[in-house]
Amino acid sequence: MRRILIGVGVLVLILLGLGITAYGAASWDWFGRTRGAGTIEGRAVPAEVIAARGQAQATAASALGQPADERVLFGDLHVHTTFSTDAFMWSLPLFGGEGVHPLADACDFARYCSQLDFFAVTDHAEAITPARWQETRESIRQCNAISGDPQSPDMVSFIGFEWSQVGRTPADHYGHKNVIFPGLDDEGLAQRAIAAAGVASATLRGSPLQLNRWLPFLDWRHHQDYFDFAHYTREIRDVPECAQDTPSNELPANCFESAATPGELVERLDQQHLNYLLIPHGTSWGFYTPPGTTFDKQLRAEEHPERQVLIEIMSGHGNSEEFRSWQDVIPNADGTSATCPSPSANYEPACWRAGEIIRERCLAAHEPAASCEARAVETRLRAANLGVAYHLLIDGESPEDWLDSGQCRDCFVPPFNHRPRTSVQYGLAITNFDDPQHWRRFRWGFIGSSDNHRARPGTGFKPYDRMRTTEAAGAQTDEWRTRILGPQPPATDRPNELTQEELMTRSGFQLTEGERQASFFTTGSLAAVHVEGRTRAEIYAALQRREVYATSGPRILLWFDLLNAPAESGRGTRNAAMGSEVTMTQAPRFRVRAAGEFKQNPGCPDFTAQGMSAERLEHLCGGECYNPTSERLHITRIEVVRIRPQIRPGEDVATLIEDVWRSFPCNDVGQGCTVEFTDPSFVGGRRDAVYYVRAIQEPTPRINGGQLRSTRDAEGRTTAVNPCHGDYRTSRTDQCLTNVEERAWASPIYVSARR
Repeated sequence: MRRILIGVGVLVLILLGLGITAYGAASWDWFGRTRGAGTIEGRAVPAEVIAARGQAQATAASALGQPADERVLFGDLHVHTTFSTDAFMWSLPLFGGEGVHPLADACDFARYCSQLDFFAVTDHAEAITPARWQETRESIRQCNAISGDPQSPDMVSFIGFEWSQVGRTPADHYGHKNVIFPGLDDEGLAQRAIAAAGVASATLRGSPLQLNRWLPFLDWRHHQDYFDFAHYTREIRDVPECAQDTPSNELPANCFESAATPGELVERLDQQHLNYLLIPHGTSWGFYTPPGTTFDKQLRAEEHPERQVLIEIMSGHGNSEEFRSWQDVIPNADGTSATCPSPSANYEPACWRAGEIIRERCLAAHEPAASCEARAVETRLRAANLGVAYHLLIDGESPEDWLDSGQCRDCFVPPFNHRPRTSVQYGLAITNFDDPQHWRRFRWGFIGSSDNHRARPGTGFKPYDRMRTTEAAGAQTDEWRTRILGPQPPATDRPNELTQEELMTRSGFQLTEGERQASFFTTGSLAAVHVEGRTRAEIYAALQRREVYATSGPRILLWFDLLNAPAESGRGTRNAAMGSEVTMTQAPRFRVRAAGEFKQNPGCPDFTAQGMSAERLEHLCGGECYNPTSERLHITRIEVVRIRPQIRPGEDVATLIEDVWRSFPCNDVGQGCTVEFTDPSFVGGRRDAVYYVRAIQEPTPRINGGQLRSTRDAEGRTTAVNPCHGDYRTSRTDQCLTNVEERAWASPIYVSARR
């Protein structure tokens, strides 16, 4: 009888796994349900609240001598909902997720939790089906309709998508870029979200995690979530590919369109006669950027670098600003292979650490030192040629084994595996000389964003609840961790036999180092625009003319002006704001004005309870909102960065980036400070210069501000790390806080020398 019962049980499980029980499939939704855009609940923010914000800002501006009728508006132009595949995946219970985060959540969170002035939804185009693109447009229109008078809305909502390109090698990697449209009418929007061809489409249009077919039955309490995720991925795969040789404006609306390069993306958008912003982001994020990648190829004419007028300098994935001269790998002359560089004072290459892990294991097994050295040398070379997947070469490895290798130890909140030659500073220092009559350079304005994947725009207002406000995610038990990652292979004292050819058969997320990455997920940054009013047109115009700045999350006020720019008529001088381009024959003279953000009260302001239900506020905000006091944090100093771009091929950029060029203490007693400076060497130098400033705020706690929380010896060598895990190994109540100096970055002023 026992054997019969076991046999019956096995048969039932087989029937369930194959999904052939018609009654069960219908009653339990085994085929999954479509998860939609959700329902927006929040009403418009009361006009008196908006007016009070404006008055507080005007008071601060007046105290600094700035005209009180100018405004600074804060927003987030990079937010994902569970229309993005990775966002849906991380929302699943096996990763500790709290369920789906639809478009409606983003609208309500931005309006009531973070209380932004503007935001944009930018889901991965690789997963946006025609139906989802239509739902996105409709939901954002609904969100914007709540805003009230278009001449003075409480919040402006923009529509966009993310082109999520990933290359397996430095030669074919261009990185991620957001596309933001100015209006909401169909004629001003792309007919389809245009995806990145290649690795991203292969990964995100399928499933980045091939879920076990038995998963719904192993976690039956949440079975519908897994059925719905499987249905979601089927919906993506069911959309036919667009014809690649047909112009974008002639394609049907119901196909999947893709572009392989930034240049092709621009051409396809231009074929539809669209106005748009094209914004690179996460440029130095080594989670997916291959070692050895540089910005240089993106300055070629065919990639249309002039269309990229803004860059996201920082997000919840880290700060891409800073250049360092060390290299993660050293590319060989053949352009297809690399060697592993030796460690430097503030950097240990991950490929080098791979060799050290093998050496340490080898010596622990009492092998001869010469043999262990030979294995370390072999491991370094092989790791240097495995791109972002170097860690897969070492069986039985843990995040602690890698210490802080691959990381920028002296950068401000860097991204995981920071790639300095795709940093913002490197991009501003290089020049393309293909056309001797027209040198090409990037001319970016700076913004910050969250890149949040939980439909929570603008998460940087308080350092709370990292499992809601950052991308931290992971299995909640050791058993589930094994189910997700598979059994951990035993540690050995030799590298395994993994080859580059084998890597090419694996999908993107299987190659990345997800566990160490969790220590680098942090709260979001912000974009700030200088405007006179609150309208959509004024916000978009400020973005286009680069009169914008980035903050690491706080609402720091910042002005940066060139005081003696030549007037357009050629007679006299004028002020030129951040983001300006000018040509000068005299020494430029600048002024900076800055004030710190307001300290925060706990909880949420009273008006929030009038606009949404208590249950909705708790679900989205977790009991905390932007809730300012009347007291500002202090700005401690103003830092000036000067970059003098290349004027001949091969000029070493390390000599052209001066960070910090000048630093000025800020005698801030609660109202900010004003600083003026000049560059007397500009005239004699006879070369162009790029100037931007950072306003540095007094230290405050930040989630994952210390990244891997390294321990170092007296010589500065890292001896141990304490990762902030996204899974059960770090308590959900541990916010992994470290004090950091939050900051704001003004868009550069580009000063050309008259020749």
